[in-house]
Amino acid sequence: MKTDPRIDDYIEKAGSFAQPILRHLRMLWQQALPEGEEGVKWGMPHVMMGGRNVAGMAAFKAHCAMIIHPESSTAEGMGQLGKIRALEDLPADRELVVRLQQAAGAVKAGRKPAAKPKPAIPMPDDFATALDRAEGARQAWDGFTDAQRRDYLAWIIGAKREATRAKRIATACEWIGEGKKRNWKYENC
Repeated sequence: MKTDPRIDDYIEKAGSFAQPILRHLRMLWQQALPEGEEGVKWGMPHVMMGGRNVAGMAAFKAHCAMIIHPESSTAEGMGQLGKIRALEDLPADRELVVRLQQAAGAVKAGRKPAAKPKPAIPMPDDFATALDRAEGARQAWDGFTDAQRRDYLAWIIGAKREATRAKRIATACEWIGEGKKRNWKYENC
């Protein structure tokens, strides 16, 4: 593996609790990805394949973190492993090696983590009624993507005053009836 001396400096500057954790993580990625190259991205040590991030690590005041880039994170704190305060907080070495190798395979194949679906915004009754009354608006609305509908709904429910909401509903129904997306003015910028 092509190593980066800046990572040695990063580890030396980290807190005394963090140094053994960072050294261990580095040893694991060197073991898992001998063809990888080290670098510093966003001020954090990373291992890359062909210039694309596979994994990174970071030290904070009271914990460390490890980011495995193609994986999505549900852990508390940064990264997929949560807050790492001691070597005992890490999964088994073999598990991490396998995860790093899988991540490298995903990076080589160009796969990215599945985007988390955005929560649905419920249709307000007053907006639904207005859509049904506006000529062609309901048909255009039904042809919009979820993201395009979400743009309109967020705009409408984001109004703080009732007068603003009513004006936005009227404008939205007019634009939707013409088949226009919420930010139609900026499509050709």
